[in-house]
Amino acid sequence: MAIRDFRNVHEMLEETVERHGERPAYRTILESHETRSVSWNEFYDDVTRAAKSLIALGVGRGDKADILSYSSYRWVLTDLAMMTIGSCAVGIYHSLLAKDVRHIVNHSDAVLVFAQDGNQLAKLLEIRAEIPAVRKVILMDGVPPADDWVMSYEDFLEAGAGVSDEALEARVAEVTAADVATIVYTSGTTGIPKGAVLTHDNITFTAQSVRDSFQHLDGDETLLFLPLAHVFARTCVFTALVVGATTTFARSMETVAEDFRIARPHWFPSAPRVYEKVHTRIISGVQAKGGLALKLFNWALSVGLQVSDLKVAKKPVPPLLAAKYALATKLVFSKVQAALGGRVRWCISGAAPLNPDIGRFFHAAGVLVLEGIGMTENTSFTNVNRYDNYRFGWVGPTGPGIEQRTAEDGEVLYRGRNIMREYYKMPAETAETLTPDGWQHTGDLGEIDGEGFLRITGRKKDLIVTAGGKNVAPAAIEGLIATSTYVSQVCVVGDRRPYLTALVTVEPDNVKAFAAARGLPGDDLGRLLASGEVNDLIRSVIDEKNRELASFETIKEFRLVPEFSIDNGLLTPTLKVKRSAAIERHGQLIEEMYRTS
Repeated sequence: MAIRDFRNVHEMLEETVERHGERPAYRTILESHETRSVSWNEFYDDVTRAAKSLIALGVGRGDKADILSYSSYRWVLTDLAMMTIGSCAVGIYHSLLAKDVRHIVNHSDAVLVFAQDGNQLAKLLEIRAEIPAVRKVILMDGVPPADDWVMSYEDFLEAGAGVSDEALEARVAEVTAADVATIVYTSGTTGIPKGAVLTHDNITFTAQSVRDSFQHLDGDETLLFLPLAHVFARTCVFTALVVGATTTFARSMETVAEDFRIARPHWFPSAPRVYEKVHTRIISGVQAKGGLALKLFNWALSVGLQVSDLKVAKKPVPPLLAAKYALATKLVFSKVQAALGGRVRWCISGAAPLNPDIGRFFHAAGVLVLEGIGMTENTSFTNVNRYDNYRFGWVGPTGPGIEQRTAEDGEVLYRGRNIMREYYKMPAETAETLTPDGWQHTGDLGEIDGEGFLRITGRKKDLIVTAGGKNVAPAAIEGLIATSTYVSQVCVVGDRRPYLTALVTVEPDNVKAFAAARGLPGDDLGRLLASGEVNDLIRSVIDEKNRELASFETIKEFRLVPEFSIDNGLLTPTLKVKRSAAIERHGQLIEEMYRTS
């Protein structure tokens, strides 16, 4: 399908409404577990109302409004309404602390802030005196306090009743493909978040390039549980829009398992952490059962992996193996598929590297995980494996209209209409990232084969150079160790050091079960982390994984530490470990590991 040159995002929406008007566009899961649907026609009407209200509140062309909320129908509605009138929505992760919210609100020059609920409103009230440019806060869910600064979303939607259709049409007509559609702030693994300026053309082009890179069928439905402050989620929403798929919003990360069974998606996007958690839960569950259940699972997995290898190699599955796989699916894998709603044809993994073994595991179980890659700076899409052409451990070829190459040092570079215009108010950083002839420096190291498939080998900034001069990409090692059912997170250390060490966090439930089976006190995780038995357990895990690594990549020492989290400042909102912050926080333990050798 040819990629169209849309005048703006609103024109793309109009085309979808014309084709799919009465079909469901969005679903919201109610506490009763029923869903409430909004058709494309109804969504268009809501966008019109919200856009008029923005005009009534004095939001001008190019003005910014920030959205401090988890993903929801009103998030998308507000986003599209802002774009419709040539204004700019800026997402803020709902998990951020008030001080971090303050930085983005002020740096983005926001005149309005949309807050999800009372918890998010409390953050804004805390910093009210420090965000003087914000004229009004709109509370998306709940009853606002008696305060002129805050209004309900219902009142917001009524505010534009006096704005004429002609006034709205005039604003829409002004918006061009080159205009700013949104500013997306990076999650900040290495310092202050930067605001990537994305245009209407960035968004409409990327949605179509993604559309032409995956299998989509009439009537497809998807489940969204990623935060819309992350451009990965936004791009998936716009792709669903351009193909007319129905998006169901998960209620929260805590309800995702239940929401899968309610939404029953045909495809969905996710970060690797979710696949890792599901894999760990499945493996630990069958290990806990033991006996016949464990033997049956191991047999089924062996059969599934054989079938997977043949499919990846595009070879036929022999009849006898196919019969075994059908039985394995009926007895074992159908439960994995049912946990994802029972209708999933494929799913996307992005935002961080996916361990190839995790991809193979799900493929063996009948769930195809297509790994891709993208960054905030390129509208979160450059490469993805295809439904009928995929490899595990690779991120696939580029989407249509996107160029890729590697520099002399192995850095991956891209050029295309998906590349951001600039970093907002950061000209020096922009010049470091974008070349005069339009190539984007990614900071990723990789290799491209003859078929255009890309394999990421590391990050330039994360690359560890040992004292012996060996270059080590820590992400692959971290992903390998984290496949253990007892390990949650890993941060490899060793730059300019004689060998590699690691900070390790554990999976609490599995470690407690291990401790209970040995008569150790299982309720106090802190005591367990200090116990010799748990330390020996993790040592055995690392020794086992070390056998799959080159000698210079092996972990010689490790220390167990508390979980890296957003709250303690060691995890980004997109669940990436802030390596430098973790190393600084645990500097004493790290020095101890090198003294004990």
